[in-house]
Amino acid sequence: MKRAGRILFAATALLVAACQSIVPKGPGPAQTGPTQTGPEVTEGLPTDTLRHRVALLVPMSGPNAGVGQSIANATTLALLDTKADKVRITTYDTGVGAAAAANKALADGNKLILGPLLAEDARIVGPIAARANVPVISFSNDTSVAGNGVYIMGYNPNQSIERVVEFAKGKGLSKFAALVPKGVYGERSGTALLRAVEGAGATVVSMQTFDRSAASITAAVRKLQASSSYDALLIADSGRVAMQVAPIVRKNGGATARLLGTELWNTDSGLASSPVLRGAWFASVSDGLYSQLATKYRARYGNAPFRLSALGYDSVLLTVRIARDWKPGTTFPAARLRDAGGFAGIDGAFRFGRDGIAERALEVSEIGAGAFTVVAPAPRSFAE
Repeated sequence: MKRAGRILFAATALLVAACQSIVPKGPGPAQTGPTQTGPEVTEGLPTDTLRHRVALLVPMSGPNAGVGQSIANATTLALLDTKADKVRITTYDTGVGAAAAANKALADGNKLILGPLLAEDARIVGPIAARANVPVISFSNDTSVAGNGVYIMGYNPNQSIERVVEFAKGKGLSKFAALVPKGVYGERSGTALLRAVEGAGATVVSMQTFDRSAASITAAVRKLQASSSYDALLIADSGRVAMQVAPIVRKNGGATARLLGTELWNTDSGLASSPVLRGAWFASVSDGLYSQLATKYRARYGNAPFRLSALGYDSVLLTVRIARDWKPGTTFPAARLRDAGGFAGIDGAFRFGRDGIAERALEVSEIGAGAFTVVAPAPRSFAE
């Protein structure tokens, strides 16, 4: 990750409010009842023509309604914090159908789509929006849906793995192993590790897959032990699974190996209560500003937000910045999404590459007794 350069826009609005309490990193409870909207987030066709019409496509019904509501609430906070007077956001429910939501958003005259949340919905919405020349900034982390007018803001495990491998190599570790779950996430994580280790000039000595059952995990760990020794082990799964895996690793050939995790660990504060995970490293976006957002969110809405709500907040910051030079009613200037200096938000610095995938500045944290400690801060800027 390059350190030079500068960010053209800073998320200063949130910093106005000082906060004392820390909100847990994990998802908040699902919210029910009527859609909660602020003065700038509405349902239906906006009545004015002086502001930019921007659609927010998130699930407001169905099993993911809680996450969608949390993202919608965060967009309201962003509009209030920035005092944006040129942007109006209308919420469309993908829970009743992504295609229907996209078509309604376009019929209403929206020139930019924020969302959808799920990769399968992004695959549906992308082509529909492309025919109308409307960019889509999805909250998914599935890089396979990026391109052709679809931009991906979600937290990318590839970048998390690259960052923690780079850090580990810098600390003298050179023989890497991995335990990856069967499935798409595991396959992509394994590929990311191979590329990151090769790029760092180190060696992958073994990689084993498992299906999350106790027997499968034990068998995979023993295969690692039999194949070769390693000084760093990536557990490419959730914090909950890592807590199951780590004791088995420690008893079967990995007693002194440094354990490494992915961005999934950032949402599980319970990891700090696991003695066998102490000293483990993982890379993720910074939680410094997110804790402030969570405090403000709780004060306004009465419960904790889902961690993904930061994506909604940051997508609004991005929109407001570009709106300064974007004439209402005209096509959204998609080329601005690839500004060399990037953007800044709750989750730190990020920028979109030509592939439509958000590159993020990540920090490395170490698991300690009861807390995470940042051992390598996230870069504050990108090179121009």
